[in-house]
Amino acid sequence: MSHQSNHHHHHDAVDGLVNLFIKANNDLNIVQNRLDKEFREIYPDNANPMKLVARIKKIQDELPSLKEQCRELLSAKQDLIDKARTTIVGNRASLQRLQTSMGIPVTNDSDDPAYTNFNEVIDEWALQVRSKTGEEAREGSDSEDINKMLFSAIVEGT
Repeated sequence: MSHQSNHHHHHDAVDGLVNLFIKANNDLNIVQNRLDKEFREIYPDNANPMKLVARIKKIQDELPSLKEQCRELLSAKQDLIDKARTTIVGNRASLQRLQTSMGIPVTNDSDDPAYTNFNEVIDEWALQVRSKTGEEAREGSDSEDINKMLFSAIVEGT
């Protein structure tokens, strides 16, 4: 008999605890609703602390996806630069061979503003990548080095 009453007593204690949690949850909901109403009356929409907290939470939730999209974008940009460089340098070499075979003076790099501009853009991109990774600019560093630096910057930046 004492075992049963002890068992029943245990349920009363648990029931009391459950009821306490239910009351606490209801009280917290009331406080949240009052704060929400108060904040809506006091603050403009874009400064409401509760909305700001919700926005921060949403941004935190979306950040990993955004980082991944940035990785993909940077990778695509580097891929485009690598392909453009390969194509333009290859076409330029073909043009110079053609000029030589026809006896036309070969256009020097310094005499070709489009080629000079292209190289400046590539150098600027490489400099940006190096500045993010803290690496010094080196003579003769190729696009593969730039890709390695770019991806190390992305990985370390997360």
